[in-house]
Formats: sequence, C-alpha cells, structure tokens
Amino acid sequence: MRAYVIRRVIAAVFLLLVVSAVAFAIFFLVPRLGGANADDLASRYVGKSAGPAQIHATAVRLGFTDPIYVQYGRFVKGLVLGADYDTGPTTEHCPAPCLGYSFLTQNPVLPDLLDRLPVTVSLASGAAVLWLVGGVATGVLSALKRGSGFDRAAMGVALAGVSLPIFFTGLLSLSIFSYSLGWTAPGGTNPMDASTPWEWAYDLILPWITLAFLYAAAYARLTRAGMLETMNEDFIRTARAKGLPERTVVVKHGLRATLTPILTIFGLDLGLLLGGAVLTETTFSLPGIGQYAVVAITNNDLPKVLGVTLFGAFFIVIANLVVDLLYAVVDPRVRTR
Repeated sequence: MRAYVIRRVIAAVFLLLVVSAVAFAIFFLVPRLGGANADDLASRYVGKSAGPAQIHATAVRLGFTDPIYVQYGRFVKGLVLGADYDTGPTTEHCPAPCLGYSFLTQNPVLPDLLDRLPVTVSLASGAAVLWLVGGVATGVLSALKRGSGFDRAAMGVALAGVSLPIFFTGLLSLSIFSYSLGWTAPGGTNPMDASTPWEWAYDLILPWITLAFLYAAAYARLTRAGMLETMNEDFIRTARAKGLPERTVVVKHGLRATLTPILTIFGLDLGLLLGGAVLTETTFSLPGIGQYAVVAITNNDLPKVLGVTLFGAFFIVIANLVVDLLYAVVDPRVRTR
C-alpha cells in the first residue's frame, strides 16, 4: 500500500511538471510558430500609442527575446523560488509559488486566485454533494425498478439534464425563482459577504441546484448502467443465497462494485470545477475563478489566463490523486497490485 501511494504521488508531481510545460508552450511557443515575434507579445503590455522602439524595449525587459527554454526555466524557477518582474519604474517581487504577474493590474496572479477560491470552492462542494447523493440514489432506484414508471421518468429527466446547457437552465432558473417568485437570491450576489451560514446557503442554493442538475443526470445514468450489470453477477446471487438482507446485498456488494467508475468521473468533475466553473459563475455573476478567467480572456491578460490554466490543472491532478488513493478503500484488490 505504501509503495502504491508513493508511486501515485511521484506520478502526480511529474504530471504537474508536464502540464506546466505544455501550458507554457501553448501561450508562448505556439504564437511564435504562427508567425508572432517577441514584439508582438510585448505589444499587449504597452499602450496603444507606444512606438516600435518602446515595444521592443518592453519585450527585452520582460524577457520575451530570450529563447523559449530560458523563459520556461525562469517560469519554473518562479514557481519554486518566486520571481522579480521589472515593471519599469520599480521591480515587483512575486513570492513562490509565482503563477505569473499581471502587468495590466500590476499585481501577482496567485493572490487574486486565492481571493476568489472560496467562492468557487463553495459552489463546487455544495453542488458536488447534491449531484453525488441525488444522482447515485436515483441511479440505484432506477436499476432496482427497471422498466417501471419511476425508471422511465428518472431517465427522461436525466436525459434533459445532460442535454440542456448550464447557461440555459441557469438563466431560466433565475427568471423563475429569483426575479418572478423571489424565492432565491438574484445573480451578482457574493456569498462570501454573508454574515451567517444561512445567508451563505441562500445565496448559493440556486447555483447549487442548477449545477447539480447537470451533473446528477450523468451520474444517475452511469450508476443505473453499472448497477444493472453488477446485480446480475454471480457474487450477488451468492450473497442472496447466503440469506443476506437485500439492503446489504444492494449497498455493500452491488453499489460498492459500481463505485469505481463513479469515483473516477467524480474526481475529474470536482477537480475541473475547482479550477473554475466558468459558465455557472458567469451566468450567476459569482466572483469566482471562472469569472476571473473570463475577464482575463476579455482583457487579453496573458499571465492571468496562464495562471488560471495551471491553477485548474493543479486541482485536476490532485483530485485524480485522491481518487487513486480511494481506489484502495473501495476495491481491496488495488492494495495487492
């Protein structure tokens, strides 16, 4: 078991390094392959009235004229030791781990991401609980009542949930429950400004339900398919022949054998949302990492976009690492491999 954990941790660190190299190449190497030069990259950080000499001086000052491998080495060094950025009048220090420095807003990227992280974590964690419990429970019941009215209705709703995009269901929910009925908080509310847990939940309940509806539908269909396959296995018939209660057979034997693919998808989905629920945060105007990424793309703020990319990749890799470790709990066979 210890060797398994060590292998997975080393693989996660190596994967983060690969992701950083690929992301850096996308933002700095691919434009050059497309014909852009150092001055073209530097033109994003100067005013519209800047001349060629000023743009070239900015490219030299920012290190865009250096070879790509030198720039990447400097970027990795910033992740580990921090970096100093020459802004012209002064030199700004970006403490480790430095994900970049925005020359448009004159501040490091990581503190901005950490300020917005509580909103994204609140949104993702609350929705994850709803879609995991609701989706798995619905899938189990549909499998046990295969062909019934409940099964058809649940899978019909699940199909609608998978098909409808979040910006449609989100805007429709806001129109009905917030602006027409007044049951939920309107868009643009910052849940971190709430003074009590009840106000915090009130501000997030509609985004939670809307986001969970999208994911719960997929989890219900996945759980139903897994349960239908598992409940026909020989070990299920053996458990029933031994006289075990049906609840024990379903939960301890049937559902547990179905959890492995569900854990895999859950790790990917949760890690992706922690890196920024872009559509949901934009639809409900939540000041999280997803909205931060949209603003950075709109303003063509390259360091922020790169920082969000690496930040999201970190959560995805960590979520997959946790899932790999949970495999040993759900499936004991992993411990002996």
